Amino acid sequence: MDNRTYFATYTLLEPKDTKSYRHIYFTCFLLIYVFILFVNIWLSMVIVLERALHEPMYIFLCNLCINDVYGATGFYPKFLHDLMLDSYVIPSYMCAFQAFVIYTSVMCDCTTLTVMAYDRHIAICTPLDYHSKLNKFTCGILLGLCWTLPFIYMVIALLLTNRLQLCKYHIDKFYCDNWSMVKLSCQSTVANNVYGFIVLAFYFCLSICIIVSYIKLIIACKASLENRRKFWQTCMPHMFTMINFAVAVFFDAMYSRYGSGDVQENMRNFLALEMIIVPPLFNPVIYGLQLKEVRKRILKCAINNIKQ
Repeated sequence: MDNRTYFATYTLLEPKDTKSYRHIYFTCFLLIYVFILFVNIWLSMVIVLERALHEPMYIFLCNLCINDVYGATGFYPKFLHDLMLDSYVIPSYMCAFQAFVIYTSVMCDCTTLTVMAYDRHIAICTPLDYHSKLNKFTCGILLGLCWTLPFIYMVIALLLTNRLQLCKYHIDKFYCDNWSMVKLSCQSTVANNVYGFIVLAFYFCLSICIIVSYIKLIIACKASLENRRKFWQTCMPHMFTMINFAVAVFFDAMYSRYGSGDVQENMRNFLALEMIIVPPLFNPVIYGLQLKEVRKRILKCAINNIKQ
């Protein structure tokens, strides 16, 4: 007799004091989600509509904004729905889908930041080869890799997770992620752990490539005033975004490792939400304020809308 247990639904972590503060939570997270949608979509539309911004650097930035909207939509609608109904359950297929959306978005962020670092390296170190190395075809290939690799990785991860026998049904997090789903299993997860390590090692290598690229840029810019100006205008937003992303992923990894331990509940909740809230909220603000061409076009669009 097969004593394997399947759960049609999972329960998610309930926010603290939801009985008293549920409406406050709902209002705050709704405002955050609306702001994320507004700033990311607005910046994307400015880049798409302004022909002067049809350059690889701004196209990759547009991709980053679209990805932030995609990732945020994987979390906020479900969480707002749970707050509204005060019911924190999710069907197993929706849990897998939410994990897929959130973590493909995180991995796409990393690959996009790598591509953006490569773009700035060519623009500053070998400017004469810029348009030959980053033509439309190359940009298309790089954008395709930004999305294809995360999708392939997550499909394999979810297939490995789906084969596991489950013994528990509670996910100690506000949203589903693949590692939390794996921890519900009562059988060996060696294959999942090895695969997760391989994917983590790959993206760690990408992060090292980004760091090395910016170190080389800093060294290259020391000899030229023009290059230093380019670096401060176009590379500083990338560095802020990279730091922001690294901190967010670090907090999520810390939560996955220690989230159910003796860490204070408020700290656990912060670790769980930092990756969901901070990058999509601050990435477009950082780029909108720091990049001169983007800032100029945004102000132009805002003035035209006011006049109309």
